[in-house]
Amino acid sequence: MVTETSIRFNRTFGLGGMALLLFTIQLVTGMVLRFAYIPSPEKAYDSILFIQHELLLGGFIRNIHHWSGIFFVILTFLHFVRVFFAQAIFIPRRVNWVIGIFLLLLVVLSNFTGYLLPWDQLSFWAVTVATNMLSYIPLIGDWLVQVIRGGNDVGSATLLNFYNFHTGILPIIMVILMVWHFWKVRKAKGVAVPDENNEVRVPSYPNLLLKELVVGLVLIAFICMLAAIFNAPLLDRANPAYSPNPAKAPWYFMGIQELLMHIHPFFAFIVLPLLFFGGLIWLPFKIKAGNQGLWFHSEKGKKMAIQAAVLALLFTPVAILIEDFFLHFESWLPHWPKAISEGLIPFLLLCGSFFIYLVYLRRKYIPDSREIIIAVFTVFTVSYIVLSVIGIWFRGESMQLNWPWLI
Repeated sequence: MVTETSIRFNRTFGLGGMALLLFTIQLVTGMVLRFAYIPSPEKAYDSILFIQHELLLGGFIRNIHHWSGIFFVILTFLHFVRVFFAQAIFIPRRVNWVIGIFLLLLVVLSNFTGYLLPWDQLSFWAVTVATNMLSYIPLIGDWLVQVIRGGNDVGSATLLNFYNFHTGILPIIMVILMVWHFWKVRKAKGVAVPDENNEVRVPSYPNLLLKELVVGLVLIAFICMLAAIFNAPLLDRANPAYSPNPAKAPWYFMGIQELLMHIHPFFAFIVLPLLFFGGLIWLPFKIKAGNQGLWFHSEKGKKMAIQAAVLALLFTPVAILIEDFFLHFESWLPHWPKAISEGLIPFLLLCGSFFIYLVYLRRKYIPDSREIIIAVFTVFTVSYIVLSVIGIWFRGESMQLNWPWLI
């Protein structure tokens, strides 16, 4: 038996169930593709061509695997956002919230390790750019790059490492965490809903299962339609001697790559991500539970979240334009360490802007701590999305800003 409130479609939008379905599709199609794929630089690209053009339904299966992988990342991210905004991160769900954060990171890692397998120009240079980012980690960065690549450069050892992680290690870890995740949901008596007196309870079948079935069938039809119309990308064979211009990271890392163009790597790749994810893990253990299940905690919180989203949509591109064309601390302070001129100073300016925004929120809304946290989360999330959009569609040759239709 479940409450009527908990199975309304706008309570969860079926995001968790759809993510699980996409993971299952990934497993099934991935196992089929393994029979024809050869994880070596000499044969990987040719095996993809064989799958795409000669294997019966091979191209369709590869397309399904590709599109389900992309939407697996997107829907897992949306599920993560939905859980936060529904305030389902406190006792008795705070441990499950942490599990969910690690699952999100594993989903991205799974997609990333599969990104290299076609061994074409797109995948080779995207992985080269993304793994180069690891070198920015103090003390262990260069060592970590060598461990992941299996050497100094992306090569046969890298491909084999990524193949083993993508097809073996990561799926096993994800299955274990997913079982734990769903068990914790059940222990918490389902999804978080606002406290209501005299809630009507209905049988899970057909009320819940029928809705999940319909959502699942629609998702499968959508993925199959995409796979039938749009082929998974495949450029020329990987050529380590020729770098495309521009060379971009995978789409889910483009926000970080864009940020690296404006602020020192230590702050862009270490400080800001640690503040974000560290804060998300810390919150449910230090902040008292709010109105669990109530979106945005309150009507005031909803207003603040909408305003924060609009602010991030406007402020982020403006800040990028100002930094690109007007602020040049590295040339104004040529003798200063780059960690200060390109890192600490822009970071302090960013913190100062954020502080002014928080003062404004406190004076206008007189919010409680949870409403402030929701607004801050919204600013971070929307800003990263905007950074990603700009990096993917508005950066052309030499990573210069341009209109998408001119790139």
